[in-house]
This record gives sequence, structure tokens and C-alpha cells, in this order.
Amino acid sequence: MILQTLSPALTSLAEVNPLEYSGPAWSPYLVGALIGVLSMLTFYFSNKPLGASTAYARAAGMLGNLTAPHHTQRLKYFQDNPPKIGWEFMLVLGVVIGAFVAAWSGNEWTGRLLPLMWQDRFGADSGLLRVLVAFCGGGLMAFGARMAGGCTSGHGISGTLQLAIGSWIAAICFFIGGIVTAMLMYAV
Repeated sequence: MILQTLSPALTSLAEVNPLEYSGPAWSPYLVGALIGVLSMLTFYFSNKPLGASTAYARAAGMLGNLTAPHHTQRLKYFQDNPPKIGWEFMLVLGVVIGAFVAAWSGNEWTGRLLPLMWQDRFGADSGLLRVLVAFCGGGLMAFGARMAGGCTSGHGISGTLQLAIGSWIAAICFFIGGIVTAMLMYAV
């Protein structure tokens, strides 16, 4: 059943040549090499793996300190990991800025809330739906990252580079989850 559902998607993927991408974009080989260099430098200078989920947990702690400081300071996690702007937070900020620079320099900046693929599937007036789906998806990913002890960058980049079995299993599950979600949302 699952293989029959995946078969058309796999056939269409086999027909796609990634070297013949029609739009302007950064080379995936260059970007992959730069991520590898960044990961090596992160290990060298901080002796820590590259990851982003800690930044979100600390941002939540900083918001908690603003809104309910007594409660936040009593939580065991924030006693062990004080909410602060650390290198992980700056990494996330750098990812946002880097995404903007990449889109702008590659002439891919659209300024649109709804990509054409989303509009084709859900309609041009589905902006609120997209925001809700993105918010809920982000919340689920943050929860999953804390449960798994790391996020896609922590497991998918740093953990797999260290040949950690748990990280390889997590990375495989990330891809399976992404494929299933795309198939459900876009009827691929």
C-alpha cells in the first residue's frame, strides 16, 4: 500500500536532474561544504556540536523571565540552563539573516506570504491557514527536538558527522516525516 503510494512520487523524482535547476540559486555543493566547515569550526572553537533547538528553549526562558520570572526561575531546566543570548541564539539569528541574503543575492526574494505551490493547493486566500500551519508545525518540531535531545541541525549535521547511531536514526526519520507530510499536504 505504502509502496504503491510512493511509486509515482519516486518515479517523478527520478526524472528530475538537480544540475538543471532553472532558477537562480546557490550551489548545493558549495552550501553543503560551507555547512561542513561551519560545523568543524564550531567543534574547534566551542567544543560543542552545531544545533539550534537550545536557542529556542533559551528564548522561551527569556520570555518567561519577562512575563513570569518567579515561575521561570523555579523550573529545573532554566536553573541548569539559564536563559541568555548565547552562540546558539546568534546562530539562529544568522540563519535568518543568511536566508534573506541568499534569497536576495540569488534573485529569489518574492516578498510573498504564500508560495505558488501553496496557492495551487490551498487557494490564494489561505494566508491565515499558512500562518497557523507554520506555527503549529514549528511548535511540534520544537517539542520533538527537545524530546529527541536535538534538532535537525544538531542530529542531522553534527550527530551524523560524529557517526552517532541515534542521530542517523533521527535524520532518517526527519526525511520520512518530510516525505509523508509533503504527500499528505500536496497529494504528491
